[in-house]
Amino acid sequence: MSFDTQRVARLAMIGLAAASLAACASRPKPAGPAAPTPTASQPTPPPYQAPATPESPVNQGPLPGTVQDFVINIGERIYFDTDSYDIRSDAQPTLSAQAQWLNRYPAVRVRIEGNADERGTREYNLALGARRANAVREFLTGQGVAASRIETLSYGKERPIDPGTNEDAWAKNRNARTAITDGAR
Repeated sequence: MSFDTQRVARLAMIGLAAASLAACASRPKPAGPAAPTPTASQPTPPPYQAPATPESPVNQGPLPGTVQDFVINIGERIYFDTDSYDIRSDAQPTLSAQAQWLNRYPAVRVRIEGNADERGTREYNLALGARRANAVREFLTGQGVAASRIETLSYGKERPIDPGTNEDAWAKNRNARTAITDGAR
């Protein structure tokens, strides 16, 4: 090839590459005709929403009836005051929601795990955890959940959520957890 032919070939390759890049560039779509302004007698149409495609899945949250549904949408844990197993007023909505969810899914079985903070003897905290688990069980059965679907267990102070040794940590560790053991999707 001569020098001019090589130069023309290079320029053609550069031109082809530039044209390819330009073809890939995104350009705004031309605006369509202006929509007429609605009058009082014309309702405003809803804004257009593209249908969901496999390329753009819609996040629908956890599937109903799953453990994730229970934990995220209902709540699995309530808290107690120091040396108490009385259900607090702020825990009642969570327990009511648990009962409704359990009544909706009658095949689900649960274990209520009673917990205590680190203060007190091991024996005292095991007994307190058991009373807390039983208080939750009684609340749920009072809301129509079959007692045969609920087991209770006390961990006492053996499974703290927060290993700290201050009031904030102790408040987190005084709890009862409703754990799904069987029957969820």
